[in-house]
Amino acid sequence: MPSRSAAGSRRWLRVLAYGAGGLGLWLLSLLLVQTLLSRRLARSQMVQLGSEVAFSLRLGELALESYPMESVAELSGLELAEDHPPAGDRGGAEAEALHAELCSQLGFCREVVAAGGSLWVEVVSPFESIWLAVAIPDPRRWPPDPLSLILSLGAAGLALSTLVLSLEVQRPLRQLENSLQQLGTSQDPEPLPERGTRAVRQITRRFNGLLEHLRLDRQERATMLAGIGHDLNSPITRLRLRLHLAEGQPMSTAESTKAQGDLDALERITSQFIAFARGDAEEQPVRVDLAALLAEVAGQSGLSNLSLDLKPLQAWVRPIALTRAVGNLLSNAAHHGHPPYQLSLQPWDAGGFAIAVSDAGEGIPEALWHQALQPFRRLDEARGGDGHCGLGLAIAQRVALEHGGELFHHRPGQGGFTLGLRGRSLSDLVTSSRSPDRSHSDQQDRMNGVEHP
Repeated sequence: MPSRSAAGSRRWLRVLAYGAGGLGLWLLSLLLVQTLLSRRLARSQMVQLGSEVAFSLRLGELALESYPMESVAELSGLELAEDHPPAGDRGGAEAEALHAELCSQLGFCREVVAAGGSLWVEVVSPFESIWLAVAIPDPRRWPPDPLSLILSLGAAGLALSTLVLSLEVQRPLRQLENSLQQLGTSQDPEPLPERGTRAVRQITRRFNGLLEHLRLDRQERATMLAGIGHDLNSPITRLRLRLHLAEGQPMSTAESTKAQGDLDALERITSQFIAFARGDAEEQPVRVDLAALLAEVAGQSGLSNLSLDLKPLQAWVRPIALTRAVGNLLSNAAHHGHPPYQLSLQPWDAGGFAIAVSDAGEGIPEALWHQALQPFRRLDEARGGDGHCGLGLAIAQRVALEHGGELFHHRPGQGGFTLGLRGRSLSDLVTSSRSPDRSHSDQQDRMNGVEHP
Protein backbone atom coordinates (compact mmCIF):
# COMPACT_ATOMS: atom_id res chain seq x y z
CA MET A 1 0.00 0.00 0.00
CA PRO A 2 1.48 3.40 -0.90
CA SER A 3 2.53 5.68 1.92
CA ARG A 4 0.70 8.89 2.75
CA SER A 5 3.65 11.01 1.62
CA ALA A 6 3.73 9.30 -1.78
CA ALA A 7 -0.05 9.69 -2.18
CA GLY A 8 0.21 13.35 -1.15
CA SER A 9 3.01 13.94 -3.65
CA ARG A 10 0.93 12.41 -6.43
CA ARG A 11 -2.03 14.62 -5.51
CA TRP A 12 0.15 17.72 -5.63
CA LEU A 13 1.53 16.64 -9.00
CA ARG A 14 -2.02 16.26 -10.30
CA VAL A 15 -2.90 19.71 -8.96
CA LEU A 16 0.12 21.22 -10.73
CA ALA A 17 -0.73 19.34 -13.92
CA TYR A 18 -4.30 20.62 -13.82
CA GLY A 19 -3.01 24.13 -13.14
CA ALA A 20 -0.71 23.99 -16.15
CA GLY A 21 -3.53 22.53 -18.22
CA GLY A 22 -5.86 25.30 -17.09
CA LEU A 23 -3.32 27.95 -18.10
CA GLY A 24 -2.89 26.33 -21.50
CA LEU A 25 -6.65 26.11 -21.98
CA TRP A 26 -7.02 29.79 -21.07
CA LEU A 27 -4.37 30.90 -23.60
CA LEU A 28 -5.92 28.72 -26.28
CA SER A 29 -9.38 30.05 -25.46
CA LEU A 30 -8.09 33.62 -25.56
CA LEU A 31 -6.56 33.04 -28.99
CA LEU A 32 -9.77 31.48 -30.31
CA VAL A 33 -11.95 34.24 -28.84
CA GLN A 34 -9.76 36.98 -30.26
CA THR A 35 -9.79 35.25 -33.65
CA LEU A 36 -13.57 34.91 -33.59
CA LEU A 37 -14.08 38.49 -32.36
CA SER A 38 -11.39 40.12 -34.49
CA ARG A 39 -13.98 41.65 -36.85
CA ARG A 40 -15.95 43.03 -33.95
CA LEU A 41 -12.80 44.38 -32.34
CA ALA A 42 -11.73 45.99 -35.62
CA ARG A 43 -15.18 47.56 -35.97
CA SER A 44 -14.96 48.88 -32.38
CA GLN A 45 -11.55 50.37 -33.10
CA MET A 46 -12.80 51.99 -36.29
CA VAL A 47 -15.80 53.55 -34.51
CA GLN A 48 -13.47 55.02 -31.92
CA LEU A 49 -11.06 56.24 -34.60
CA GLY A 50 -13.97 57.74 -36.59
CA SER A 51 -15.11 59.75 -33.57
CA GLU A 52 -11.60 61.10 -33.00
CA VAL A 53 -11.08 61.99 -36.68
CA ALA A 54 -14.53 63.63 -36.95
CA PHE A 55 -13.72 65.82 -33.95
CA SER A 56 -10.32 66.74 -35.44
CA LEU A 57 -11.92 67.57 -38.79
CA ARG A 58 -14.47 69.90 -37.23
CA LEU A 59 -11.80 71.59 -35.12
CA GLY A 60 -9.42 71.91 -38.06
CA GLU A 61 -12.01 73.27 -40.45
CA LEU A 62 -13.04 75.94 -37.97
CA ALA A 63 -9.42 76.94 -37.36
CA LEU A 64 -8.54 77.02 -41.09
CA GLU A 65 -11.19 79.65 -41.67
CA SER A 66 -9.12 82.13 -39.66
CA TYR A 67 -5.55 80.83 -39.60
CA PRO A 68 -3.11 79.41 -42.10
CA MET A 69 -2.45 75.64 -42.25
CA GLU A 70 1.01 75.87 -40.63
CA SER A 71 -0.35 77.72 -37.60
CA VAL A 72 -3.25 75.33 -37.19
CA ALA A 73 -0.91 72.32 -37.40
CA GLU A 74 1.46 73.84 -34.86
CA LEU A 75 -1.24 74.84 -32.40
CA SER A 76 -3.43 71.69 -32.63
CA GLY A 77 -0.70 69.11 -33.17
CA LEU A 78 -2.49 67.74 -36.25
CA GLU A 79 -0.43 66.43 -39.16
CA LEU A 80 -1.68 68.44 -42.19
CA ALA A 81 -0.50 68.46 -45.80
CA GLU A 82 -1.51 70.34 -48.96
CA ASP A 83 -0.54 67.80 -51.63
CA HIS A 84 -2.85 64.93 -52.54
CA PRO A 85 -1.23 61.79 -51.15
CA PRO A 86 -0.54 58.96 -53.58
CA ALA A 87 -2.55 55.78 -53.07
CA GLY A 88 -0.67 52.93 -51.43
CA ASP A 89 -1.04 49.14 -51.13
CA ARG A 90 -1.44 48.94 -47.35
CA GLY A 91 -4.49 50.19 -45.48
CA GLY A 92 -7.08 50.05 -48.23
CA ALA A 93 -9.60 48.19 -46.07
CA GLU A 94 -9.06 50.59 -43.17
CA ALA A 95 -9.49 53.57 -45.52
CA GLU A 96 -12.83 52.24 -46.76
CA ALA A 97 -13.99 51.56 -43.20
CA LEU A 98 -12.96 55.04 -42.00
CA HIS A 99 -14.67 56.61 -45.01
CA ALA A 100 -17.93 54.87 -44.19
CA GLU A 101 -17.65 55.79 -40.52
CA LEU A 102 -17.04 59.48 -41.29
CA CYS A 103 -20.00 59.53 -43.66
CA SER A 104 -22.14 58.16 -40.84
CA GLN A 105 -20.88 60.50 -38.11
CA LEU A 106 -20.50 63.74 -40.11
CA GLY A 107 -23.58 63.39 -42.28
CA PHE A 108 -21.49 63.92 -45.42
CA CYS A 109 -18.58 61.96 -46.81
CA ARG A 110 -14.91 62.88 -47.00
CA GLU A 111 -12.35 61.27 -49.19
CA VAL A 112 -9.97 58.94 -47.39
CA VAL A 113 -6.74 57.69 -48.98
CA ALA A 114 -4.23 55.16 -47.64
CA ALA A 115 -0.64 56.16 -48.36
CA GLY A 116 2.76 55.91 -46.68
CA GLY A 117 1.53 53.76 -43.81
CA SER A 118 -1.15 56.30 -42.82
CA LEU A 119 -4.70 57.25 -43.68
CA TRP A 120 -5.18 60.70 -45.22
CA VAL A 121 -8.54 62.42 -44.81
CA GLU A 122 -9.64 65.41 -46.91
CA VAL A 123 -10.23 68.58 -44.89
CA VAL A 124 -12.57 71.20 -46.32
CA SER A 125 -10.74 74.55 -46.55
CA PRO A 126 -11.87 77.93 -47.97
CA PHE A 127 -8.80 78.29 -50.13
CA GLU A 128 -7.26 74.93 -51.00
CA SER A 129 -7.54 71.18 -50.39
CA ILE A 130 -5.80 70.07 -47.22
CA TRP A 131 -5.24 66.52 -45.99
CA LEU A 132 -5.20 65.24 -42.40
CA ALA A 133 -2.88 62.29 -41.61
CA VAL A 134 -4.30 59.54 -39.35
CA ALA A 135 -2.29 56.53 -38.15
CA ILE A 136 -3.59 53.13 -39.27
CA PRO A 137 -4.85 51.36 -36.14
CA ASP A 138 -2.93 48.20 -35.22
CA PRO A 139 -4.91 45.10 -34.20
CA ARG A 140 -5.02 44.89 -30.41
CA ARG A 141 -3.06 41.85 -29.23
CA TRP A 142 -2.09 42.59 -25.62
CA PRO A 143 -3.52 43.41 -23.19
CA PRO A 144 -6.60 41.54 -24.34
CA ASP A 145 -9.93 43.18 -24.84
CA PRO A 146 -11.97 42.90 -21.58
CA LEU A 147 -14.74 41.01 -23.33
CA SER A 148 -12.23 38.57 -24.83
CA LEU A 149 -10.61 38.13 -21.43
CA ILE A 150 -13.92 37.35 -19.71
CA LEU A 151 -15.09 34.98 -22.43
CA SER A 152 -11.75 33.13 -22.55
CA LEU A 153 -11.64 32.73 -18.76
CA GLY A 154 -15.18 31.35 -18.78
CA ALA A 155 -14.43 28.94 -21.62
CA ALA A 156 -11.18 27.76 -20.02
CA GLY A 157 -12.90 27.25 -16.65
CA LEU A 158 -15.68 25.24 -18.27
CA ALA A 159 -13.20 23.11 -20.23
CA LEU A 160 -11.03 22.51 -17.15
CA SER A 161 -14.08 21.57 -15.05
CA THR A 162 -15.18 19.12 -17.72
CA LEU A 163 -11.68 17.64 -17.86
CA VAL A 164 -11.44 17.27 -14.07
CA LEU A 165 -14.95 15.79 -13.89
CA SER A 166 -14.08 13.28 -16.61
CA LEU A 167 -10.70 12.23 -15.21
CA GLU A 168 -11.34 12.47 -11.47
CA VAL A 169 -14.97 11.39 -11.21
CA GLN A 170 -16.43 9.81 -14.34
CA ARG A 171 -13.50 7.60 -15.29
CA PRO A 172 -12.97 6.12 -11.77
CA LEU A 173 -16.72 5.57 -11.42
CA ARG A 174 -16.83 3.91 -14.84
CA GLN A 175 -13.99 1.60 -13.79
CA LEU A 176 -15.87 0.88 -10.57
CA GLU A 177 -19.02 0.07 -12.56
CA ASN A 178 -17.10 -2.33 -14.82
CA SER A 179 -15.59 -4.05 -11.78
CA LEU A 180 -19.03 -4.37 -10.18
CA GLN A 181 -20.33 -5.97 -13.37
CA GLN A 182 -17.45 -8.43 -13.29
CA LEU A 183 -18.16 -9.13 -9.64
CA GLY A 184 -21.79 -9.83 -10.47
CA THR A 185 -20.76 -12.43 -13.07
CA SER A 186 -18.61 -14.35 -10.53
CA GLN A 187 -15.37 -13.00 -11.99
CA ASP A 188 -12.50 -11.75 -9.89
CA PRO A 189 -11.85 -8.08 -10.72
CA GLU A 190 -8.53 -6.55 -9.83
CA PRO A 191 -8.34 -3.90 -7.08
CA LEU A 192 -8.82 -0.41 -8.47
CA PRO A 193 -6.27 2.39 -8.06
CA GLU A 194 -7.38 4.96 -5.49
CA ARG A 195 -7.57 8.13 -7.56
CA GLY A 196 -10.04 10.92 -8.15
CA THR A 197 -11.80 13.18 -5.71
CA ARG A 198 -11.85 12.42 -2.00
CA ALA A 199 -15.33 10.89 -2.13
CA VAL A 200 -14.40 8.73 -5.12
CA ARG A 201 -11.21 7.57 -3.37
CA GLN A 202 -13.22 6.59 -0.31
CA ILE A 203 -15.67 4.60 -2.44
CA THR A 204 -12.79 2.91 -4.26
CA ARG A 205 -11.04 2.10 -0.98
CA ARG A 206 -14.20 0.49 0.38
CA PHE A 207 -14.69 -1.45 -2.84
CA ASN A 208 -11.12 -2.74 -2.68
CA GLY A 209 -11.75 -3.72 0.94
CA LEU A 210 -14.87 -5.58 -0.18
CA LEU A 211 -12.87 -7.42 -2.84
CA GLU A 212 -10.27 -8.43 -0.27
CA HIS A 213 -12.99 -9.53 2.15
CA LEU A 214 -14.68 -11.64 -0.54
CA ARG A 215 -11.35 -13.15 -1.55
CA LEU A 216 -10.58 -14.11 2.03
CA ASP A 217 -14.10 -15.51 2.45
CA ARG A 218 -13.72 -17.69 -0.64
CA GLN A 219 -10.32 -18.86 0.50
CA GLU A 220 -11.62 -19.55 3.99
CA ARG A 221 -14.66 -21.39 2.62
CA ALA A 222 -12.51 -23.58 0.40
CA THR A 223 -10.17 -24.31 3.33
CA MET A 224 -13.08 -25.14 5.63
CA LEU A 225 -14.73 -27.46 3.11
CA ALA A 226 -11.47 -29.27 2.50
CA GLY A 227 -10.63 -29.41 6.22
CA ILE A 228 -14.02 -30.56 7.46
CA GLY A 229 -14.07 -33.40 4.93
CA HIS A 230 -10.58 -34.50 5.94
CA ASP A 231 -11.20 -34.27 9.69
CA LEU A 232 -14.54 -36.05 9.63
CA ASN A 233 -13.20 -38.89 7.54
CA SER A 234 -11.12 -40.59 10.27
CA PRO A 235 -13.73 -40.83 13.08
CA ILE A 236 -16.46 -41.78 10.59
CA THR A 237 -14.29 -44.56 9.15
CA ARG A 238 -13.44 -45.91 12.62
CA LEU A 239 -17.05 -45.73 13.72
CA ARG A 240 -18.24 -47.52 10.57
CA LEU A 241 -15.65 -50.26 11.13
CA ARG A 242 -16.72 -50.78 14.74
CA LEU A 243 -20.38 -50.93 13.76
CA HIS A 244 -19.55 -53.48 11.08
CA LEU A 245 -17.66 -55.66 13.57
CA ALA A 246 -20.53 -55.33 16.04
CA GLU A 247 -22.82 -57.09 13.56
CA GLY A 248 -21.01 -60.40 14.21
CA GLN A 249 -20.56 -60.13 17.95
CA PRO A 250 -21.65 -57.73 20.69
CA MET A 251 -19.46 -54.67 21.11
CA SER A 252 -17.18 -54.87 24.13
CA THR A 253 -17.03 -52.20 26.77
CA ALA A 254 -13.68 -50.98 25.43
CA GLU A 255 -14.98 -50.83 21.87
CA SER A 256 -18.12 -49.05 23.05
CA THR A 257 -15.95 -46.49 24.84
CA LYS A 258 -13.92 -45.98 21.68
CA ALA A 259 -17.09 -45.59 19.61
CA GLN A 260 -18.34 -43.02 22.09
CA GLY A 261 -15.00 -41.24 21.73
CA ASP A 262 -15.48 -41.16 17.95
CA LEU A 263 -18.92 -39.64 18.42
CA ASP A 264 -17.45 -37.04 20.79
CA ALA A 265 -14.77 -36.25 18.20
CA LEU A 266 -17.44 -35.81 15.52
CA GLU A 267 -19.36 -33.50 17.84
CA ARG A 268 -16.27 -31.43 18.63
CA ILE A 269 -15.33 -31.10 14.97
CA THR A 270 -18.81 -30.11 13.80
CA SER A 271 -19.37 -27.69 16.70
CA GLN A 272 -16.05 -25.91 16.06
CA PHE A 273 -16.73 -25.84 12.34
CA ILE A 274 -20.18 -24.32 12.87
CA ALA A 275 -18.80 -21.79 15.38
CA PHE A 276 -16.04 -20.73 13.02
CA ALA A 277 -18.31 -20.53 9.95
CA ARG A 278 -21.07 -18.62 11.76
CA GLY A 279 -18.89 -16.21 13.70
CA ASP A 280 -20.05 -14.13 16.64
CA ALA A 281 -20.40 -10.65 15.11
CA GLU A 282 -24.19 -10.71 15.60
CA GLU A 283 -23.92 -11.31 19.35
CA GLN A 284 -24.78 -8.12 21.21
CA PRO A 285 -22.21 -6.80 23.72
CA VAL A 286 -23.14 -6.80 27.39
CA ARG A 287 -21.34 -5.45 30.45
CA VAL A 288 -19.58 -8.37 32.14
CA ASP A 289 -17.55 -8.90 35.29
CA LEU A 290 -14.60 -10.48 33.48
CA ALA A 291 -13.09 -12.02 36.62
CA ALA A 292 -16.33 -13.84 37.43
CA LEU A 293 -16.77 -14.92 33.80
CA LEU A 294 -13.22 -16.34 33.58
CA ALA A 295 -13.59 -18.10 36.93
CA GLU A 296 -16.69 -19.85 35.58
CA VAL A 297 -14.87 -20.81 32.36
CA ALA A 298 -11.96 -22.17 34.40
CA GLY A 299 -14.34 -24.28 36.51
CA GLN A 300 -15.97 -25.76 33.41
CA SER A 301 -12.63 -26.59 31.75
CA GLY A 302 -11.93 -29.54 34.04
CA LEU A 303 -8.23 -28.67 34.26
CA SER A 304 -6.43 -29.68 37.43
CA ASN A 305 -3.44 -27.71 38.68
CA LEU A 306 -5.05 -24.54 37.31
CA SER A 307 -4.44 -21.38 39.34
CA LEU A 308 -6.21 -18.07 38.83
CA ASP A 309 -4.79 -14.55 38.88
CA LEU A 310 -7.81 -12.41 38.00
CA LYS A 311 -7.86 -8.64 38.52
CA PRO A 312 -11.32 -7.11 39.03
CA LEU A 313 -12.32 -5.74 35.63
CA GLN A 314 -15.60 -4.97 33.90
CA ALA A 315 -16.05 -4.42 30.17
CA TRP A 316 -18.60 -4.57 27.39
CA VAL A 317 -17.86 -7.85 25.56
CA ARG A 318 -19.54 -10.60 23.60
CA PRO A 319 -19.57 -13.12 26.44
CA ILE A 320 -20.40 -16.28 24.47
CA ALA A 321 -17.65 -15.60 21.95
CA LEU A 322 -15.15 -14.67 24.67
CA THR A 323 -16.05 -17.80 26.66
CA ARG A 324 -15.46 -19.95 23.58
CA ALA A 325 -12.12 -18.27 22.88
CA VAL A 326 -10.81 -18.67 26.44
CA GLY A 327 -12.03 -22.26 26.47
CA ASN A 328 -10.02 -22.91 23.32
CA LEU A 329 -6.93 -21.40 24.92
CA LEU A 330 -7.34 -23.64 27.98
CA SER A 331 -7.95 -26.67 25.76
CA ASN A 332 -4.82 -25.86 23.77
CA ALA A 333 -2.78 -25.71 26.99
CA ALA A 334 -4.28 -28.98 28.22
CA HIS A 335 -3.46 -30.88 25.01
CA HIS A 336 -0.13 -29.32 24.10
CA GLY A 337 1.30 -27.98 27.37
CA HIS A 338 2.22 -29.32 30.78
CA PRO A 339 0.97 -28.47 34.27
CA PRO A 340 0.91 -26.34 36.27
CA TYR A 341 -1.51 -24.03 34.44
CA GLN A 342 -2.47 -20.46 35.19
CA LEU A 343 -5.30 -18.24 33.91
CA SER A 344 -4.70 -14.51 34.43
CA LEU A 345 -6.61 -11.30 33.75
CA GLN A 346 -4.85 -7.94 33.60
CA PRO A 347 -5.86 -4.44 32.44
CA TRP A 348 -4.51 -3.40 29.05
CA ASP A 349 -4.32 -0.15 27.12
CA ALA A 350 -6.64 2.24 28.98
CA GLY A 351 -9.87 0.33 29.40
CA GLY A 352 -8.88 -2.88 27.67
CA PHE A 353 -8.14 -6.30 29.06
CA ALA A 354 -5.54 -9.04 28.55
CA ILE A 355 -6.40 -12.69 29.23
CA ALA A 356 -3.44 -15.11 29.36
CA VAL A 357 -3.11 -18.86 29.80
CA SER A 358 0.33 -20.06 30.96
CA ASP A 359 1.71 -23.58 31.27
CA ALA A 360 5.08 -25.29 31.73
CA GLY A 361 5.28 -26.69 28.19
CA GLU A 362 7.50 -25.68 25.30
CA GLY A 363 4.68 -23.92 23.49
CA ILE A 364 4.40 -23.01 19.81
CA PRO A 365 7.71 -22.49 17.94
CA GLU A 366 8.14 -18.93 16.77
CA ALA A 367 8.53 -20.02 13.15
CA LEU A 368 5.13 -21.79 13.26
CA TRP A 369 3.15 -19.04 14.99
CA HIS A 370 1.41 -17.69 11.88
CA GLN A 371 0.69 -21.22 10.71
CA ALA A 372 -0.94 -22.02 14.05
CA LEU A 373 -3.43 -19.16 13.58
CA GLN A 374 -4.64 -20.42 10.21
CA PRO A 375 -7.86 -22.46 10.23
CA PHE A 376 -7.50 -26.24 9.80
CA ARG A 377 -3.72 -26.02 10.15
CA ARG A 378 -2.55 -28.36 12.91
CA LEU A 379 1.01 -28.24 14.14
CA ASP A 380 0.65 -31.86 15.28
CA GLU A 381 -0.89 -33.75 12.35
CA ALA A 382 -1.20 -36.87 14.49
CA ARG A 383 -4.06 -35.18 16.37
CA GLY A 384 -6.24 -34.95 13.28
CA GLY A 385 -8.40 -37.89 14.19
CA ASP A 386 -9.32 -37.12 17.79
CA GLY A 387 -11.51 -34.10 17.23
CA HIS A 388 -8.78 -31.49 16.91
CA CYS A 389 -9.45 -29.78 13.55
CA GLY A 390 -7.10 -26.83 13.93
CA LEU A 391 -9.78 -24.20 14.58
CA GLY A 392 -9.17 -23.40 18.25
CA LEU A 393 -6.60 -20.64 17.83
CA ALA A 394 -8.28 -19.38 14.64
CA ILE A 395 -11.51 -18.85 16.58
CA ALA A 396 -9.64 -17.16 19.44
CA GLN A 397 -7.86 -14.89 16.95
CA ARG A 398 -11.18 -13.89 15.36
CA VAL A 399 -12.73 -13.11 18.77
CA ALA A 400 -9.69 -10.98 19.70
CA LEU A 401 -9.97 -9.03 16.43
CA GLU A 402 -13.71 -8.51 16.96
CA HIS A 403 -12.85 -6.95 20.35
CA GLY A 404 -10.28 -4.63 18.79
CA GLY A 405 -7.27 -6.61 19.99
CA GLU A 406 -5.09 -9.52 18.98
CA LEU A 407 -3.81 -12.93 20.00
CA PHE A 408 -0.36 -12.83 21.62
CA HIS A 409 2.25 -15.23 22.97
CA HIS A 410 5.53 -15.02 24.87
CA ARG A 411 7.88 -17.14 26.94
CA PRO A 412 8.43 -15.97 30.51
CA GLY A 413 11.97 -15.77 31.78
CA GLN A 414 11.38 -18.62 34.26
CA GLY A 415 10.35 -20.96 31.44
CA GLY A 416 7.08 -22.22 30.06
CA PHE A 417 4.75 -20.67 27.50
CA THR A 418 2.03 -18.03 27.70
CA LEU A 419 -0.76 -17.66 25.16
CA GLY A 420 -3.51 -15.07 25.45
CA LEU A 421 -5.73 -12.48 23.84
CA ARG A 422 -6.10 -8.75 24.25
CA GLY A 423 -9.26 -6.79 23.66
CA ARG A 424 -11.06 -3.54 24.28
CA SER A 425 -14.46 -2.76 25.71
CA LEU A 426 -17.19 -2.62 23.05
CA SER A 427 -19.09 0.20 24.75
CA ASP A 428 -19.12 2.24 21.53
CA LEU A 429 -21.36 -0.43 19.96
CA VAL A 430 -23.95 -0.05 22.71
CA THR A 431 -26.53 2.74 22.43
CA SER A 432 -28.65 4.06 25.23
CA SER A 433 -31.82 3.42 23.21
CA ARG A 434 -31.21 -0.34 22.90
CA SER A 435 -33.30 -2.31 25.35
CA PRO A 436 -32.17 -5.72 26.65
CA ASP A 437 -33.73 -8.66 24.86
CA ARG A 438 -34.67 -12.09 26.07
CA SER A 439 -31.38 -13.65 25.03
CA HIS A 440 -29.46 -11.20 27.19
CA SER A 441 -31.64 -12.05 30.15
CA ASP A 442 -30.89 -15.71 29.57
CA GLN A 443 -27.19 -14.93 29.47
CA GLN A 444 -27.47 -13.03 32.75
CA ASP A 445 -29.06 -16.09 34.32
CA ARG A 446 -26.21 -18.27 33.07
CA MET A 447 -23.29 -15.97 33.89
CA ASN A 448 -22.42 -14.35 37.16
CA GLY A 449 -21.84 -10.61 37.21
CA VAL A 450 -23.48 -9.74 33.89
CA GLU A 451 -25.31 -6.42 33.62
CA HIS A 452 -27.51 -5.19 30.81
CA PRO A 453 -27.78 -1.61 29.60
